Amino acid sequence: MWYWLVKYVFFGPLLALIGRPKVEGLENIPDEGAAILASNHLAVMDSFYLPLVVRRRITFLAKSEYFTGTGIKGWLTRAFYTAVGQVPIDRNDSDAAQAALTTAQRILAQGKLLGIYPEGTRSPDGRLYKGKTGLARLALHTGVPVIPVVMVGTNVVNPPGTKMLRFGRVTVRFGEPMDFSRFEGMADNRFIERAVTDEVIYELMRLSGQEYVDIYAASVKNGVPQQDGATGQPVARFPETAAG
Repeated sequence: MWYWLVKYVFFGPLLALIGRPKVEGLENIPDEGAAILASNHLAVMDSFYLPLVVRRRITFLAKSEYFTGTGIKGWLTRAFYTAVGQVPIDRNDSDAAQAALTTAQRILAQGKLLGIYPEGTRSPDGRLYKGKTGLARLALHTGVPVIPVVMVGTNVVNPPGTKMLRFGRVTVRFGEPMDFSRFEGMADNRFIERAVTDEVIYELMRLSGQEYVDIYAASVKNGVPQQDGATGQPVARFPETAAG
Protein backbone atom coordinates (compact mmCIF):
# COMPACT_ATOMS: atom_id res chain seq x y z
CA MET A 1 0.00 0.00 0.00
CA TRP A 2 2.76 2.45 0.94
CA TYR A 3 4.46 1.90 -2.42
CA TRP A 4 1.39 3.05 -4.33
CA LEU A 5 0.75 5.97 -1.97
CA VAL A 6 4.33 7.21 -2.40
CA LYS A 7 4.20 6.70 -6.16
CA TYR A 8 0.83 8.23 -6.94
CA VAL A 9 0.09 10.59 -4.05
CA PHE A 10 3.14 11.80 -2.15
CA PHE A 11 6.06 11.83 -4.59
CA GLY A 12 4.92 10.88 -8.09
CA PRO A 13 2.98 14.07 -8.88
CA LEU A 14 5.96 16.22 -7.85
CA LEU A 15 8.35 14.25 -10.05
CA ALA A 16 5.93 14.44 -12.96
CA LEU A 17 5.70 18.20 -12.57
CA ILE A 18 9.47 18.72 -12.36
CA GLY A 19 10.63 16.23 -14.98
CA ARG A 20 7.63 16.04 -17.37
CA PRO A 21 8.61 12.43 -18.19
CA LYS A 22 8.33 11.19 -21.74
CA VAL A 23 8.11 7.41 -22.20
CA GLU A 24 9.12 5.38 -25.23
CA GLY A 25 8.79 1.64 -25.75
CA LEU A 26 6.59 0.97 -22.72
CA GLU A 27 4.98 -1.90 -24.63
CA ASN A 28 8.23 -3.84 -24.07
CA ILE A 29 7.40 -4.24 -20.37
CA PRO A 30 5.47 -7.52 -19.84
CA ASP A 31 2.12 -7.33 -18.06
CA GLU A 32 3.19 -10.18 -15.80
CA GLY A 33 6.15 -12.43 -15.10
CA ALA A 34 9.75 -11.80 -14.10
CA ALA A 35 12.15 -9.60 -16.05
CA ILE A 36 15.35 -7.67 -15.42
CA LEU A 37 15.28 -3.96 -16.26
CA ALA A 38 18.89 -3.04 -17.01
CA SER A 39 19.39 0.72 -17.03
CA ASN A 40 22.12 3.27 -17.48
CA HIS A 41 22.66 5.34 -14.36
CA LEU A 42 22.97 9.13 -14.41
CA ALA A 43 21.38 10.26 -11.13
CA VAL A 44 19.71 9.14 -7.91
CA MET A 45 16.38 10.07 -9.49
CA ASP A 46 16.76 7.22 -12.01
CA SER A 47 15.42 4.91 -9.32
CA PHE A 48 12.31 7.07 -8.96
CA TYR A 49 11.49 8.10 -12.53
CA LEU A 50 11.74 4.53 -13.78
CA PRO A 51 9.11 3.17 -11.35
CA LEU A 52 7.00 6.28 -11.95
CA VAL A 53 6.41 5.43 -15.63
CA VAL A 54 5.91 1.66 -15.22
CA ARG A 55 2.57 0.45 -13.91
CA ARG A 56 4.05 -2.67 -12.32
CA ARG A 57 6.11 -2.46 -9.16
CA ILE A 58 9.89 -2.49 -9.66
CA THR A 59 12.33 -3.68 -6.98
CA PHE A 60 15.89 -2.34 -6.82
CA LEU A 61 18.86 -3.60 -4.84
CA ALA A 62 19.94 -0.53 -2.87
CA LYS A 63 23.04 0.17 -0.81
CA SER A 64 22.57 -0.65 2.85
CA GLU A 65 23.43 2.90 3.99
CA TYR A 66 19.88 3.92 3.05
CA PHE A 67 18.56 1.57 5.73
CA THR A 68 21.02 1.97 8.61
CA GLY A 69 20.63 5.62 9.60
CA THR A 70 19.78 6.56 13.18
CA GLY A 71 17.28 8.94 14.72
CA ILE A 72 14.19 10.36 13.08
CA LYS A 73 16.00 11.09 9.81
CA GLY A 74 17.29 7.53 9.64
CA TRP A 75 13.84 6.11 10.34
CA LEU A 76 12.22 8.30 7.68
CA THR A 77 14.90 7.41 5.12
CA ARG A 78 14.55 3.70 5.85
CA ALA A 79 10.75 3.87 5.68
CA PHE A 80 10.84 5.79 2.41
CA TYR A 81 13.22 3.45 0.58
CA THR A 82 11.31 0.44 1.84
CA ALA A 83 8.05 1.98 0.67
CA VAL A 84 9.37 2.58 -2.86
CA GLY A 85 10.43 -1.06 -3.22
CA GLN A 86 14.16 -1.02 -2.54
CA VAL A 87 15.96 -3.93 -0.88
CA PRO A 88 19.20 -3.35 1.06
CA ILE A 89 22.50 -4.96 0.05
CA ASP A 90 25.71 -4.45 2.05
CA ARG A 91 28.25 -3.61 -0.64
CA ASN A 92 31.11 -3.61 1.89
CA ASP A 93 30.54 -7.22 2.90
CA SER A 94 33.02 -9.74 1.49
CA ASP A 95 30.09 -11.84 0.28
CA ALA A 96 28.10 -8.86 -0.99
CA ALA A 97 28.13 -10.09 -4.59
CA GLN A 98 26.70 -13.48 -3.64
CA ALA A 99 24.21 -11.88 -1.26
CA ALA A 100 23.02 -9.59 -4.04
CA LEU A 101 22.71 -12.49 -6.48
CA THR A 102 20.75 -14.60 -4.00
CA THR A 103 18.39 -11.73 -3.17
CA ALA A 104 17.87 -10.91 -6.84
CA GLN A 105 17.12 -14.54 -7.70
CA ARG A 106 14.52 -14.66 -4.95
CA ILE A 107 12.82 -11.53 -6.28
CA LEU A 108 12.72 -12.88 -9.83
CA ALA A 109 11.47 -16.28 -8.64
CA GLN A 110 8.45 -14.43 -7.29
CA GLY A 111 7.68 -13.19 -10.82
CA LYS A 112 8.66 -9.58 -10.10
CA LEU A 113 10.47 -6.89 -12.06
CA LEU A 114 14.02 -6.23 -10.88
CA GLY A 115 15.84 -3.00 -11.65
CA ILE A 116 19.62 -3.20 -12.13
CA TYR A 117 22.34 -0.73 -13.08
CA PRO A 118 24.98 -2.78 -14.95
CA GLU A 119 27.59 -0.02 -14.51
CA GLY A 120 27.38 -0.61 -10.76
CA THR A 121 27.31 3.07 -9.83
CA ARG A 122 26.31 6.42 -11.27
CA SER A 123 28.28 7.76 -14.21
CA PRO A 124 30.73 10.43 -13.01
CA ASP A 125 30.47 12.45 -16.21
CA GLY A 126 27.42 11.38 -18.21
CA ARG A 127 29.24 8.79 -20.29
CA LEU A 128 28.39 5.07 -20.36
CA TYR A 129 30.86 2.83 -18.55
CA LYS A 130 31.86 -0.84 -18.63
CA GLY A 131 29.24 -3.17 -17.19
CA LYS A 132 29.76 -5.58 -14.33
CA THR A 133 29.04 -9.23 -15.03
CA GLY A 134 26.63 -9.76 -12.12
CA LEU A 135 23.83 -8.82 -14.51
CA ALA A 136 24.79 -11.60 -16.90
CA ARG A 137 25.22 -14.13 -14.11
CA LEU A 138 21.73 -13.36 -12.86
CA ALA A 139 20.16 -13.47 -16.32
CA LEU A 140 21.84 -16.77 -17.18
CA HIS A 141 20.99 -18.42 -13.86
CA THR A 142 17.32 -17.39 -13.96
CA GLY A 143 16.62 -17.44 -17.70
CA VAL A 144 14.46 -14.31 -17.49
CA PRO A 145 14.56 -11.66 -20.26
CA VAL A 146 16.65 -8.52 -19.91
CA ILE A 147 14.92 -5.30 -20.93
CA PRO A 148 17.36 -2.46 -21.67
CA VAL A 149 16.31 0.93 -20.29
CA VAL A 150 17.91 4.32 -20.85
CA MET A 151 17.32 7.39 -18.75
CA VAL A 152 17.86 10.76 -20.40
CA GLY A 153 17.80 14.07 -18.55
CA THR A 154 17.69 12.77 -14.97
CA ASN A 155 21.13 14.29 -14.38
CA VAL A 156 19.66 17.68 -15.32
CA VAL A 157 16.67 17.32 -13.00
CA ASN A 158 18.93 15.91 -10.27
CA PRO A 159 22.52 17.10 -10.93
CA PRO A 160 25.19 14.80 -9.43
CA GLY A 161 26.39 16.01 -6.05
CA THR A 162 23.20 17.91 -5.25
CA LYS A 163 20.02 17.03 -3.37
CA MET A 164 17.91 19.72 -5.02
CA LEU A 165 15.63 19.02 -7.96
CA ARG A 166 15.47 21.31 -10.98
CA PHE A 167 12.91 21.61 -13.74
CA GLY A 168 13.80 19.71 -16.89
CA ARG A 169 12.62 17.00 -19.25
CA VAL A 170 13.20 13.33 -18.49
CA THR A 171 12.92 10.62 -21.14
CA VAL A 172 12.64 6.95 -20.22
CA ARG A 173 13.26 4.69 -23.21
CA PHE A 174 12.67 0.91 -23.14
CA GLY A 175 14.31 -1.38 -25.67
CA GLU A 176 13.10 -4.77 -26.83
CA PRO A 177 13.58 -7.70 -24.40
CA MET A 178 16.89 -9.50 -24.83
CA ASP A 179 16.85 -13.31 -24.72
CA PHE A 180 20.03 -15.14 -23.73
CA SER A 181 18.64 -18.67 -23.77
CA ARG A 182 21.25 -19.57 -26.40
CA PHE A 183 23.76 -19.60 -23.53
CA GLU A 184 21.78 -22.05 -21.39
CA GLY A 185 24.07 -24.10 -19.15
CA MET A 186 26.95 -21.61 -19.43
CA ALA A 187 26.04 -19.40 -16.48
CA ASP A 188 29.41 -19.61 -14.75
CA ASN A 189 31.59 -19.17 -17.81
CA ARG A 190 33.28 -15.81 -17.31
CA PHE A 191 33.78 -15.28 -21.04
CA ILE A 192 30.08 -15.83 -21.71
CA GLU A 193 29.15 -13.58 -18.79
CA ARG A 194 31.36 -10.82 -20.21
CA ALA A 195 29.86 -11.28 -23.70
CA VAL A 196 26.30 -11.06 -22.35
CA THR A 197 27.11 -7.98 -20.26
CA ASP A 198 28.79 -6.24 -23.19
CA GLU A 199 25.79 -7.02 -25.40
CA VAL A 200 23.47 -5.30 -22.92
CA ILE A 201 25.81 -2.32 -22.54
CA TYR A 202 26.04 -1.98 -26.32
CA GLU A 203 22.24 -1.83 -26.53
CA LEU A 204 22.19 0.85 -23.82
CA MET A 205 24.76 2.82 -25.81
CA ARG A 206 22.67 2.48 -28.97
CA LEU A 207 19.47 3.57 -27.25
CA SER A 208 20.99 6.45 -25.28
CA GLY A 209 23.57 7.84 -27.69
CA GLN A 210 26.06 8.04 -24.80
CA GLU A 211 29.78 7.85 -25.41
CA TYR A 212 31.14 4.52 -24.18
CA VAL A 213 34.22 4.21 -21.97
CA ASP A 214 35.73 0.74 -21.57
CA ILE A 215 36.55 0.99 -17.86
CA TYR A 216 34.54 0.70 -14.66
CA ALA A 217 32.87 3.88 -13.44
CA ALA A 218 33.72 3.08 -9.82
CA SER A 219 37.44 3.09 -10.61
CA VAL A 220 37.20 6.52 -12.20
CA LYS A 221 35.15 7.92 -9.31
CA ASN A 222 37.69 6.55 -6.83
CA GLY A 223 40.57 8.20 -8.70
CA VAL A 224 42.26 4.95 -9.76
CA PRO A 225 44.47 5.54 -12.84
CA GLN A 226 43.00 3.64 -15.77
CA GLN A 227 43.46 3.16 -19.48
CA ASP A 228 40.56 3.11 -21.88
CA GLY A 229 40.36 -0.48 -23.12
CA ALA A 230 39.27 0.75 -26.54
CA THR A 231 41.96 3.39 -27.14
CA GLY A 232 44.76 2.46 -24.75
CA GLN A 233 44.97 6.10 -23.71
CA PRO A 234 45.01 7.29 -20.09
CA VAL A 235 41.62 8.30 -18.78
CA ALA A 236 41.28 11.49 -16.77
CA ARG A 237 40.28 11.24 -13.16
CA PHE A 238 36.95 12.64 -12.04
CA PRO A 239 36.08 13.73 -8.50
CA GLU A 240 33.62 11.75 -6.43
CA THR A 241 30.34 13.60 -6.91
CA ALA A 242 27.94 11.51 -4.84
CA ALA A 243 27.83 8.18 -3.09
CA GLY A 244 26.43 5.28 -5.03
